[in-house]
Amino acid sequence: MSLTPQDGRRTQVWPGRPQPLGARFHTGPGGTEGTNFALWAGGAEGVEVCLFDDTDRETRHPLEEVTHEIWHGFLPGVRPGTRYGYRVHGPWDPSAGARWNPAKLLLDPYARAIDGEFAALPPEVYGHVRDWPRQDAADTVRDDRDSAPYVPKGVVTDDHETPWTDPWAEDRRPKTPWADSVIYELHVRGFTMRHPGVPPHLRGTYAGLAHPAALEHLTSLGITAVELLPVHQFAHEDHLLRRGLRDHWGYNSIGYFAPHAGYAATGTRGQQVGEFRDMVAALHAAGIEVILDVVYNHTAEADERGPTLSLRGIANPGYYRLADNPRHYADYTGCGNTLHVVQPQVLRLITDSLRYWVQEMGVDGFRFDLAAALARSMHDVDMLSPFLAVIAQDPVLRRVKLIAEPWDIGSGGYQVGAFPPLWTEWNDRYRDTVRDYWRGALPDVRDLGSRLAGSSDLYAWGGRHPYASVNFVTAHDGFTLRDLVSYDRKHNEANGEDNRDGTDDNRSWNCGAEGETEDKEITALRRRQLRNLLSTVLLSTGVPMLVAGDEMGRTQRGNNNAYCQDNELGWIDWSASHDPAWRPLLDLTRRLIALRRTHPVLRRRAFFSGRRHGPGGMRDLGWFTASGEEMTEEDWHRPSKTLGMFLSGRDIPQRDERGRPVTDDSFLVLLHAGAEPARFPLPGPPWATGYELLVDTSREEQSAPPGSHHDGGGELLLPARSVLLLRALPPGADTPPIG
Repeated sequence: MSLTPQDGRRTQVWPGRPQPLGARFHTGPGGTEGTNFALWAGGAEGVEVCLFDDTDRETRHPLEEVTHEIWHGFLPGVRPGTRYGYRVHGPWDPSAGARWNPAKLLLDPYARAIDGEFAALPPEVYGHVRDWPRQDAADTVRDDRDSAPYVPKGVVTDDHETPWTDPWAEDRRPKTPWADSVIYELHVRGFTMRHPGVPPHLRGTYAGLAHPAALEHLTSLGITAVELLPVHQFAHEDHLLRRGLRDHWGYNSIGYFAPHAGYAATGTRGQQVGEFRDMVAALHAAGIEVILDVVYNHTAEADERGPTLSLRGIANPGYYRLADNPRHYADYTGCGNTLHVVQPQVLRLITDSLRYWVQEMGVDGFRFDLAAALARSMHDVDMLSPFLAVIAQDPVLRRVKLIAEPWDIGSGGYQVGAFPPLWTEWNDRYRDTVRDYWRGALPDVRDLGSRLAGSSDLYAWGGRHPYASVNFVTAHDGFTLRDLVSYDRKHNEANGEDNRDGTDDNRSWNCGAEGETEDKEITALRRRQLRNLLSTVLLSTGVPMLVAGDEMGRTQRGNNNAYCQDNELGWIDWSASHDPAWRPLLDLTRRLIALRRTHPVLRRRAFFSGRRHGPGGMRDLGWFTASGEEMTEEDWHRPSKTLGMFLSGRDIPQRDERGRPVTDDSFLVLLHAGAEPARFPLPGPPWATGYELLVDTSREEQSAPPGSHHDGGGELLLPARSVLLLRALPPGADTPPIG
């Protein structure tokens, strides 16, 4: 029985079930509708479910049943839309890692929806007394003030109608093969807040991203997947709110099952769940997969000085990695805490969340923030860790797209190339190499050749493929593409941290002036460099990733850490899409993506062999020096501003769906980072008898100019700082039409 403080009446709590975890509305014994509550709280001494009416009046219901440390009970009459939280009783002994405090209302880790927002956090939401005179001991003194008026609440949802659990749901998924994928990283709010075609009341929301005006841009680009910056419910950091800023990126998760309520146009009492599902359905109907950037390595509760919002107050030693002195936290993330994924209940929380987003919300894959932290066993990164082992055998998760950010900040945390075969990885070595090449800082072209051809030095093991490499030169974290060619230094003053935040290792080049300039020569050079960088990414073997707005020259005015800029600095300026000055860059992006889609030689499923095929045949991949000769081992170690890459379409080691060999045109890609034009002797037979020029980044407009056909063996003038793509004409071929 439970006492209702407001009217003194007692409400019966039935035993309920320990499974599934969370608050699940269903029909209970005798046909009675209600909600089953189940919470793992290892080591706790008591758990209360706290219900809140529309006036925020609280009713507490003790759970008496405990099964394997899961506290559970069924409350008749509790329906979808009801707001709730938990109070968990237990010892207060921070020196032993015990931080139970029933004065703090806690979010259910399995809440499907969360109502309310984290405003500036008052002292009441901390489990300890923040203003204790001795700050070195403040986190050891319990604060008994009630936090309920100041924190969001979970919402009971109705899981009966789930569009992704019927047998036809799989047929609605695009299921784009990895090798055919082009990823577009975007922010739900930042992508739509300034879009003129999205109605004002839908901007910044899931419904806004599903609007035809937003979808039209994605489909016209030709991308195959959106990678959404975090959409799990997150909390704004207190230090940002006190400076008048907000967490924009969302890497501060507190609800792993709940779509972030701040991105919902339809309501936050469960409506955000349906709105998110509708967004996924609209993207799928447009042929676009949905990949979520997920943050399972830490939570918004930060270190021992942080707020008590959920896991810390439920079972601190059971959910977090504690330091040798358990008063403190092991921090492999730089965010104050690290989830203890080796613990079965934590591993279950993460995998249950992942399956939920796939099976009930319809998503197609995940990009794991600081994935190395998840792969740690007790201390070291272990590619046989429980997390990776569970993913590999899970029948749901092993079939979706899995992308690792293959590092964390702990010892041994840099793991690029080390993740097992199911995984692809963000390849930061690709990013750094391509940036260095185009800014003239690459000592030789050894690393460049490997990055262009799929990074076999990193991924050609264990049955992995070129698409294990996600190739990118920009991401949400760092300069935008336009800023990469406009700034030598970060300019993060708007973040309020005296420009100390953000990396200093930008590998950028401002082309002769810091920031925006009216110098026409510098402006023209910068735009050429943008075309070079985008072309390099889209012509490389592997999975290209673009950042939303880069194709339109988006700028953050030199801010390389805009995590707290939920304003016009962090939102896409859509006026550029209609600006004649930026239209050529957008058109080139669309054209290059279309070329990838049309030509399988540009999206290979297997690594190049580099061997000759048949007597007198040619290699499937040929490399050429600035003098037009095939590269020797010594050439790779010499400084060079020019590199030629021949991709043979005759020798693609794959078959189509009917088992027929796949063949394609052959292409010659020429990269020239020199400041002056250079003459390049084009390879003749057996490579080709002639070439058709398809792309020349020295020119803004890409329609074929006169003289676009060139004979094999003849010389081609490479414009300064340019990428040229030429289609090879095999021996006996007629001169192709230009167009």
